[in-house]
Order: sequence, then structure tokens, then C-alpha cells
Amino acid sequence: MRKAILGGAAAVLALAGGTGLYAATADADASLTKALGTRLPKTPLTAVNCGKIAGLCEVQAGTNLFYTDPAGRYLVIGRVYDMETRQDLTAARLLEISPETLVGGAASPQAPDEAQAVASPARPAQPGARTQKVSLEGLPASGAISYGSGPQTVTVFSDFRCGYCNRLHETLAGMNVKVIERPISVLGTRSLSASVICAADKPKALARAYNGEPLPAGKCDTSGLDANEAFAKANGFAGTPVIVRSDGAVVHGYRPREFLESWLKGAS
Repeated sequence: MRKAILGGAAAVLALAGGTGLYAATADADASLTKALGTRLPKTPLTAVNCGKIAGLCEVQAGTNLFYTDPAGRYLVIGRVYDMETRQDLTAARLLEISPETLVGGAASPQAPDEAQAVASPARPAQPGARTQKVSLEGLPASGAISYGSGPQTVTVFSDFRCGYCNRLHETLAGMNVKVIERPISVLGTRSLSASVICAADKPKALARAYNGEPLPAGKCDTSGLDANEAFAKANGFAGTPVIVRSDGAVVHGYRPREFLESWLKGAS
């Protein structure tokens, strides 16, 4: 069975052994759709799929995404992480659903809002705590890994077990831009971040971390990582990656090269 962990406010489902796994078939999807139609009558469902994650059914309502058990009794809100492939499965699906969705910290799986009937109910979450512009002044150099060069500078708050952080790293590495990467521990990677920060060759250690290669334990002053995480918390960076332009403008989530090249030119 694929090992998955539910992040954020997600509930954890206790599932039976292999013989009790739910058979993900068209009939099963139809049965769940009918059950949810009764329990969530004000939520127009876009798609139901019980065949992607063992024991869970993915439910899409527009650009909103949530999960249920196969019977549709338990509602699960949060991110699903595959611990074998080290991927955020929910973020990947949100990006598939809407490429413009802020898939990092900003786009969150949403519970259906049964308190009101909304004509277009599926929109990315927009919590007020998410800062759109920040000042990086005062963050210590000891919490950063720098690589690349170019006329523009971009700062990335990342987690080395975040698949989209890895993808962003690969994208930025191929661009004419200076990158300052600041690790924060979203997926329990503080010790890995320390290994990178304490390495003699930090850019090389960063690449090894993204590749899942072993690194020696970090033995140095890691107060810079504390500063990164305090800054992220203060500014509502609940997920990764978070991209900050030189003028302080913020984008949550992965963006392709074409977007980044245009967006970076907009720095004042």
C-alpha cells in the first residue's frame, strides 16, 4: 500500500489490511458521488476518484480538493504526501486542476462550504495572513544558500522534501538569475537543512539534498534556520515553495520559467 501522510488540518483514517482495501471502480465512484450528493447537497462535484490513493477517495469541486473514505462518511481536509516518492500529491493535483493556482503555501485543499450556495464555489483559499509583499531585511546570511548569477535576485523559501521546490530549483538553476534559497522545515526536514547550511560547499549540498543523497550531520551555528522559520511563520508562509522578488513581491507555489522570467522583470 502506498504510504501517505495527511498534512495541515487533515484527519487520519484508520484503514483495514490489504483484504479490506476498497476496490476503486466506476461503480464505486458513482456510489460515492451519490452519497456525497446527499451529504453535501450544495457542493457541485466536478470529479470523484477512488482509485488513486489506497483507502481514500479524491473529490474535486471546481478547483477545490478534498478527500473522503470510500463510503463518504468522513471528510478529510489537508495535503496527502507520498513518503516513498517524497511528493506532495495534493499540490500536484491542484496544479493539474488549475495551472494558475498558488500551489505552494497559498493553495490549500478546501472543505465544501455548506453554509452558503455559491455559484462558483471552487476558488483557491485566500487567507488574510498571507502577505503579498515582505521585507527580507535583517534575515542573516547564515540561513541562506546562494547560487547562480544574473541581473536579478530571487529568494526562495523551500523544503528539501518538497517536490515542487526541487522542480523550482531546477528551473531557476537554468536561468540567468541569482538565487538565495532559505530552507524552512515544513515536512520535518530541519536536520537535513542543517546538513546543507553547515556544508563547506552549500550549493553542492543543496543539490544532493534534493536528489535524496545522504549528507553528514550539520555541526555549526544554525540560528539562521531559526530566523528563516520565524520569518516564514510571521508572514504566513505555511507551505513551500515561496518565491520573493528583490522588491519584496511574493508568489506562493511553483511557477514555470516563462512566468518567472516575466515576473522578475517587474521588480522595481
